[in-house]
Amino acid sequence: METREVRVGTREGYDRWSECYDDYGNPLIALEEPVVRQLVGDVCGVELLDLACGTGRHALHFAAEGARTTGVDFSSGMLSVARERDVESRVRWLQHDLHRPLPFADASFGRVVHALALDHMKAPLDLLREMRRLLRLGGSAVVSVLHPAMFLKGTQARFVDPASGDLVVIDNERYRVSDYVNWSREAGLELVEMQERCCTAEIAARIPRAAKYVDWPMMLALKLGPGGD
Repeated sequence: METREVRVGTREGYDRWSECYDDYGNPLIALEEPVVRQLVGDVCGVELLDLACGTGRHALHFAAEGARTTGVDFSSGMLSVARERDVESRVRWLQHDLHRPLPFADASFGRVVHALALDHMKAPLDLLREMRRLLRLGGSAVVSVLHPAMFLKGTQARFVDPASGDLVVIDNERYRVSDYVNWSREAGLELVEMQERCCTAEIAARIPRAAKYVDWPMMLALKLGPGGD
């Protein structure tokens, strides 16, 4: 039977993906996780906010490293999995649409993480401004996204739904590297470090469907400081 392609909105897409997200074998996550964790750095005793936390892969890791962690997502499916994984109740979980202002006081967090979700935002600048508002002096934000070069390969957030066999393609926006850099500066954030990573042969050996992306830019990550007022 031929695979049917189904295009869905972000919330519906991630609600459906939540049922298999952690077992899907995503090469982008394999590439992204160590980069984000290195850029975030030491978090022991730090207030950390994970925006678009999904199933909690970063939030739970940083909580185990000693961060006082809050995870925010608007997908009830993703948050349900995150809460199930959080067997020691280390993370405060909140369902919230990131297109709306966040319910936290100014300068509440020493670290903010926003992983693989900014290209789903209709108004990225608004969220980056919120991140700047929430950062404490001396803190940092780390943002990771699917590298814009992946759009040239016809790739965006998608997965095969094991229940239906459908190829589910999730809505996203096609932004450029310069967009992310310029929006960050406009939001009052200072670019501290930028990393662009290609898919590696080692990842393709573990996840064969990634073979066509070897040596092609797959992931972009920005480390941002609060900048001057």
